[in-house]
Amino acid sequence: VQLQASGGGAVQAGDSLRLSCAASRRTFSTHAMGWFRQAPGKEREFVATISRSGGFTYYADSVKGRFTISRDNANTVYLQMNRLKPEDTAVYYCAAASGGRSGYTRDYDYWGQGTLVTVSS
Repeated sequence: VQLQASGGGAVQAGDSLRLSCAASRRTFSTHAMGWFRQAPGKEREFVATISRSGGFTYYADSVKGRFTISRDNANTVYLQMNRLKPEDTAVYYCAAASGGRSGYTRDYDYWGQGTLVTVSS
């Protein structure tokens, strides 16, 4: 199973970025998807998750109202990040969960390689 994340980069505070994560079709259709992030020296933390159907989403309080998770009908999940802040700087990982949407890393079966987002003030 392969998850390929992309879209990271270096931006300034207040800017926007959209991350993408492509999965194999079989994985994508049977798994909820999530985004996590890990800042230097910190543990990996939950950002957002979306159900298999795309009908249900859930966000960390720190990104609620600024980030939007979505998925298309093919094999890609997105994370639209608006009004970025320096504290959003991290490596962002996409992940797939067979058991449904979750905010816990332990519930995710597959992980992508991560894409770096750097937000300067």
